[in-house]
Amino acid sequence: MLRSFPVVIGTLFVFALLLVPSAGRAEQFVLFDVTFKFTKKDADNSKPSKSHYYVTGKKINPKRPLNWTSPVDYRNGTVHIRIEVLDRPASGEATQWSLCYIPNKGQGNGYGCTGTDAYTEKGVYEKDVPMTSFWENNAIIWTEGIKQMDLVMKDKNNLHAHKRADSEKFFPTRVRITMVQVSAGATYDPTLGPRIPHPQPAPKPKESASRTLVAKHTH
Repeated sequence: MLRSFPVVIGTLFVFALLLVPSAGRAEQFVLFDVTFKFTKKDADNSKPSKSHYYVTGKKINPKRPLNWTSPVDYRNGTVHIRIEVLDRPASGEATQWSLCYIPNKGQGNGYGCTGTDAYTEKGVYEKDVPMTSFWENNAIIWTEGIKQMDLVMKDKNNLHAHKRADSEKFFPTRVRITMVQVSAGATYDPTLGPRIPHPQPAPKPKESASRTLVAKHTH
């Protein structure tokens, strides 16, 4: 009997490990994946705010979690941002989109924004952003979930595109914007996201054009 004791203990230890729930599972989900044309008229008439494209209703993933901290921690993970610029004026004018999380319940400012890199031509632009690094990310109560996303078209200086006197350098445009939420400790896996072709990304914008987020957002 004494000889079998270590074997029994070892078996019980392995079984106990199987019963312990894994903490912080590595997962990801598509928050939204939208393709749309955006004209100067669209920007002038978007409500309640101009230069906004609103991701609401069926456009935003209805299966997104309510609590972004548990059982899977997305709040401390990353967001994979992909913008495919399908059409735009050949003006060479740098353009960017602020991507604003509108929560069910906020505090302070009440919402937070990340964004795309600035771009000057058609192509695919992708990047990963820590969820704890973007503007006013602490203004969102992440345990209460996200209500909608507001996509705001701007110039390289963070000015809303509809306010530019030379708006023909920005409009019309057609883009596909996708945001994939990745849990804490995990790495974005394109094979688990939407069925998006992933061609060679466009060249990284120059430093002067890549300052997509300034200290203050004007939502």
